[in-house]
Amino acid sequence: MNRLPAVAGRFYPEDPKQLHTMIDHFLNDADTGKKVPKAIIAPHAGYIYSGPIAASAYARLKKAHDRISRVVLIGPSHHVAFKGLAVSRAQLFITPLGSIPVDQAAVKSIADLPFVDYLEQAHAHEHSLEVQLPFLQEMLDNFNIVPIVAGDASPEQVGEVIDALWGGDETLIVISSDLSHYHNYATAQKLDRATSVAIEQLDYGQLDFESACGRVPVSGLLKVAQEKSLTIKTIDLRNSGDTAGDKNRVVGYGAYVIE
Repeated sequence: MNRLPAVAGRFYPEDPKQLHTMIDHFLNDADTGKKVPKAIIAPHAGYIYSGPIAASAYARLKKAHDRISRVVLIGPSHHVAFKGLAVSRAQLFITPLGSIPVDQAAVKSIADLPFVDYLEQAHAHEHSLEVQLPFLQEMLDNFNIVPIVAGDASPEQVGEVIDALWGGDETLIVISSDLSHYHNYATAQKLDRATSVAIEQLDYGQLDFESACGRVPVSGLLKVAQEKSLTIKTIDLRNSGDTAGDKNRVVGYGAYVIE
């Protein structure tokens, strides 16, 4: 069983050449940074809106293109309500750029946890994971993924899964989240700055669903960062009013890295 693209042609180009060109353009405009991140938080909207911000995080993987061989990818559920975390039995996740194998052993290892279940409907139409995949395909050579959709789960539960899959230099953690939704430009800037401060302070108790639609996976990452005495920094903070939308009703996007 394979997981087929659900939002190609809507959130990003369906044509492989157009998709490659678009991502390449975003990455060329982004700073590659000095260090390769262990974990990133990147947005998941349509590429014309959030692609440049996501590229700010993904460009930093350049020096590790041949080293990172596993990506643990956690995003929020937009279509299905459930408790805990959802994994998939899919062998491959497919995008217009090709197919990505799923790390079956890693999936099985966390499926034993009481709050992790196989739930295909949580994955079938979910864009929060899918839109990250072409960026990973552009930046990394050979890798597999551990795709996880987060439902109603605690920071402790998400943190336990991240910790179990943390690995070494071969493993990258990607958390998918947008920030505030549908405020005017000035209000969004104020809210998103406050959210970024909370994220940098690892203060996940300050986050609610108004702060970030991916509050659940973000909180789990911040909890692990706290426990491991790691720091997280904001590398990009913009909204759809800065990229491709009007300024009356915007969605906020941030890119963050743990190096």
